[in-house]
Amino acid sequence: MTIRIFFLVLSSLVIALSSGCRTSNPALGLYNQDFQETIRAASTKVFPAVVYIRVVSANLSSGKDEGNIVSGSGVIISPDGEILTNHHVIDKAREIRCQLYDGTSYRATVLGSDKDLDIALLKLALPENSEPLPNAILSPATVNEGDFVMAMGAPWGLARSVSIGIISCSRRYLDSHGKYSLWYQTDASISPGNSGGPLVNTAGEVIGINTLATLIGGTMGFTVPATVIQSVLARLRQYGEANWAWLGLELQPLHDFDRNITFDYDHGVMVAGTLPGSPARKAGIQPNDRITALNGERLTAPQSEDIPDINRRLGLLPFEVPVSFTVWRNDQQQEITITPIPKGKAEGDEIAFPRWGFTAKVINRFDNPGLYFYSRKGGVFVYGIDSDGNAAESNLNEQDVISTVAGKELNSLSDLEKIYAEALQNIHRQHFLIFGIIRNGREMQVAIDFRNEKNK
Repeated sequence: MTIRIFFLVLSSLVIALSSGCRTSNPALGLYNQDFQETIRAASTKVFPAVVYIRVVSANLSSGKDEGNIVSGSGVIISPDGEILTNHHVIDKAREIRCQLYDGTSYRATVLGSDKDLDIALLKLALPENSEPLPNAILSPATVNEGDFVMAMGAPWGLARSVSIGIISCSRRYLDSHGKYSLWYQTDASISPGNSGGPLVNTAGEVIGINTLATLIGGTMGFTVPATVIQSVLARLRQYGEANWAWLGLELQPLHDFDRNITFDYDHGVMVAGTLPGSPARKAGIQPNDRITALNGERLTAPQSEDIPDINRRLGLLPFEVPVSFTVWRNDQQQEITITPIPKGKAEGDEIAFPRWGFTAKVINRFDNPGLYFYSRKGGVFVYGIDSDGNAAESNLNEQDVISTVAGKELNSLSDLEKIYAEALQNIHRQHFLIFGIIRNGREMQVAIDFRNEKNK
């Protein structure tokens, strides 16, 4: 099936509105004949910076080392070829190619990415002495409901496209996708291939990166704000990730509509709980504490929409530098000092062990809390099982925590890789290994016989 994308400017809508609602105020561009030209001028500014991204990514969920082809969009934000896109577009990428506006294609590498915000920063591998590339500007401007916007992208590798709409909500809270950021909600159509493309205002500036879309109840798209992205760009360049600080606080607004709870205070943010082993719990923070200040600066969250900004503020704190929280408990004020630690990556890489017939990942306290609880300290778990492989025949299961192999304790994937390499070297002498595992909290042993070469 051929899909054709057209560049529509909705001129009939503009004519109808301008003829029926004339005004002498030039600031209200919607109501005059210049609106169509404003849209064209704004899109012309950004269109040359929009890129098509094609990714060959790893897929190890089946226990085999398989590859997927993923495509998306992005936008160039610097003359030397830095590109913003979504984390989910380039996640587990083995190869990234970007096609520019003029049809040229270059490889790209990942400078940094963040799963929580779903953003990634790429860098084109340009030849030496290349001409500066057309690039878009990230806007620091305030965005309001009713602002006209354009969603741009290069879906499926076709010509760049643009759809037009308005900001439906400038502070949309999505609980499952919004720990560190609110979203812009727009009715501008975001096609599947437009993920990672820019949302652009009528001044021709990028106000966000398009990320989510739904057709439930009409077309709705959701965009990560440029102001949030700008707050972590330096960290993406420096660390390769947002490198969030972690305190282990679970916060709750004063007026929690979802839980039908209201706290009778005029300012502050409530502590819903603290995570086991976290700096907050070790410092003595308790559920129902009310935090009113951080290092003397006011903190308050009347509504759920205020929580992500506070989480981001806490997440950007420097590591290992104590901070002071003003806490109210039983109508008594006290100062509690907490020392943030690195959160670490939200999700580690998978590694395939084809002769054994499974893939493994590092346990992360945020992504795998149940496994982290059983293992007590992290470690390695079975991510995928090859149904035709040796591990499946040995009754190893997905989600098994691997604690030891041949009596050797595992703390990291590199430990498992070393054991795997040694096992292959010595296969002529020994072709089975005893794996110590934890399954649903129970310690067990599984023997894997890997003389069979069908997974090799």
